[in-house]
Amino acid sequence: MKNITLPIRFGLVTTACLIAYFLILALLGKHTNVFFSLFNGVITGFGIYETLKYTKLREGSSFSYGNGFKAGITTGFVATILFTIFFAFYATELNSTFLDDLSVVWSKDYNNFKGIVFFTVAIMGIATTLVLTLSFMLLFKASNNPKK
Repeated sequence: MKNITLPIRFGLVTTACLIAYFLILALLGKHTNVFFSLFNGVITGFGIYETLKYTKLREGSSFSYGNGFKAGITTGFVATILFTIFFAFYATELNSTFLDDLSVVWSKDYNNFKGIVFFTVAIMGIATTLVLTLSFMLLFKASNNPKK
């Protein structure tokens, strides 16, 4: 349990940053522009990077690729799941016209638009988490090359 508390804490902080960014965009009226969601990858990436950095500092020489990968994935999944839940709550309860406004940007042909949007938000977060965790682990893993 001790090994998973750090990634969960960073996942919660990453979620808070994602929610704050989304709400700032909502205040500016830019939350229906899908291009602004690219910055979510930067926020998630920073959370995963910091998790890996502190995990490596805490574990020292016993840091392994598997432990780092698990920490990064946990951080990203926690952030993705919680942000998707917030996004669903926002879209259905806080701003009931949000999905209608978003459908103008995406498409008007979907009958079950809500489900598709929430599924897309979750898949984008999971894909971002996997790619960034694998990428950052290249920076943090121990080298197998002998030093010259």
